[in-house]
Amino acid sequence: MTTPFPPSLRRGRLLLVDDRPENIRLMHQILASEYEIFAATGGQQAIDLCATALPDLILLDVFMPGMDGLEVCRRLKQNPATESIAVIFVTAGSQTEEENACWQVGAADFVNKPVNPLTLRNRVRAHWQLKLHVDALHAMAHTDGLTAIANRRYLNERLEAECQRCQRSGLPLSLLMIDVDFFKRYNDRYGHPAGDECLKRVAGALQAALQRPFDLAARYGGEEFVCLLPDTDAAGALAMADKVEAAVRALGLEHADSTVDAVVTVSIGVAAVATAGLIDSQALLRRADQALYRAKTQGRGRACLAPEAEQPA
Repeated sequence: MTTPFPPSLRRGRLLLVDDRPENIRLMHQILASEYEIFAATGGQQAIDLCATALPDLILLDVFMPGMDGLEVCRRLKQNPATESIAVIFVTAGSQTEEENACWQVGAADFVNKPVNPLTLRNRVRAHWQLKLHVDALHAMAHTDGLTAIANRRYLNERLEAECQRCQRSGLPLSLLMIDVDFFKRYNDRYGHPAGDECLKRVAGALQAALQRPFDLAARYGGEEFVCLLPDTDAAGALAMADKVEAAVRALGLEHADSTVDAVVTVSIGVAAVATAGLIDSQALLRRADQALYRAKTQGRGRACLAPEAEQPA
């Protein structure tokens, strides 16, 4: 799993797949100055590599012993994690039927053997630039304009996906619902520009606290935030909530009208799912919201854990 915010400047990651090492060496010589290259000499190895080191583009030989390129491409396109990777077939075949078969399994382009270095570089560059544009648009659609963290739309997508993964794997899933304490009073005293800056600083503290790449911090709306914590049980989530609360308090943002502290604080509701079975994403959000309400009624500036959800009979 990855964040929706791709680095603006980085080398593209290319996976070269060919059963003949000399072909991989040739393509490596042509492309290594511009891209990060890794390689596979068989179909299953290519699929395994994609599961552990997701490439940006794949250069794929059609004819290979065992699992051929068509089957590799077909399997990649059936997997939501790899379906969007552009596959450029590198083939010595010129039959219309062969080209049609490649298009049918999801090819993005072709490069003919023997490889023309200029053609290979230009085809790869074109698809890499296209991916950068698509990633930029994706980031814009899923980023909160004020805080630059994930927006509610992307949170909803990730939450549904993580609930489904949790159901399949039986691994735990936790969620933090976070509210800035007495934020209306903050805006009334310091003004809305200062309020916006406060939300940016809080979002930055949340993002910094979540050190794993698959954790997600998102703006839920107004002064509310959510942190999504896959593979995290209730105890781990409560520990993370305490860390987040301390990180926001440590920002030292003056809040003279708060009854919690002289600085900005947050209240946090924690909800967790620990068992396999049907998981309702909206129910998880409601439980976290109820725990947040408890944190507020108990004095704010703290985290409260929701009781475990009752399992369906």
